[in-house]
Amino acid sequence: MRIFRHFENLPVEARGASVAVGNFDGVHLGHRAVINEAGRIAHDAGVGWSVLTFEPHPRSVFVPGGDPFRLTPFRTKARHIEEMGVDNLIVLHFDPKFAALSPDDFVSRVLVGGLGACHVISGYDFVFGHKRAGNCELLLRKGQEMGFDFTCVSAVDDGEDVYSSTRVRDCLRNADPRTAAGVLGRPFEIEGRVEHGDGRGSSIGFATANLHLGEYLHPATGVYAIRAGIDEGMETRWNDGAANFGKRPTFDGKDTILEVHLFDFDGDLYGRHLRVQLIEHLRPEKKFDGLDDLKAQIALDCEQARRILAAEGK
Repeated sequence: MRIFRHFENLPVEARGASVAVGNFDGVHLGHRAVINEAGRIAHDAGVGWSVLTFEPHPRSVFVPGGDPFRLTPFRTKARHIEEMGVDNLIVLHFDPKFAALSPDDFVSRVLVGGLGACHVISGYDFVFGHKRAGNCELLLRKGQEMGFDFTCVSAVDDGEDVYSSTRVRDCLRNADPRTAAGVLGRPFEIEGRVEHGDGRGSSIGFATANLHLGEYLHPATGVYAIRAGIDEGMETRWNDGAANFGKRPTFDGKDTILEVHLFDFDGDLYGRHLRVQLIEHLRPEKKFDGLDDLKAQIALDCEQARRILAAEGK
């Protein structure tokens, strides 16, 4: 997949494509329906398959300094889109100037002038342009006027609730990563570089790899059964483990971090890129009276996580 961070002067092979357009934060099953519809149309028409998205997420521009909320920061979002088989990912920088672009100008300058899109595909709730005045009805009308086809993909649900990024966020904040995984079509994943900690995990017999979440949405604090993927060149090696997300109240911690303990692993992870999948929330975070109580509880947490992950693999 080729990634372009502009819409002007694209190479000829990236123009004239079937283009799925949206924020796609989470790349959940609803998003995948939109992107896959663009792929089906591209295949049938014999044209390229493109995704048009925006970075940073518009919410961070409209609500600067707000709580972290991203489900898939750009690196993660791009990887999930590439795994679907998309040819081109066009990433437009979103800032106040871009937000002020009228819906008509977005269509004429970006979709038609820049991308030369032959077919545009969006979700039913996609809005764009100044004051979010553009919508599916406008795209349909502009397509008829300017020579591109348009498809609006209806809401996708599980028989009860619509798949949405908001639903995923609610599940994660409510300590329900399993339902979040059902909406995403895969476990919710946090990735980043392993940072040096204070070494307390090793001193009590449970070494941890520490990650700061940055712009990732903060899930419920507490202990999780997890799977962690270690990048090894082009491959990712997965390991079972348990993790605590929180402030480590037993040690009067101040920063909120994810501490990941991998079972039966004794390698050095400092500086390595780690992908952590939250499988099940085991218990809330709590403050213990002393190290012995903490160590005993961690041992029980690890035993429970091993059972859960072993059952998952059957």
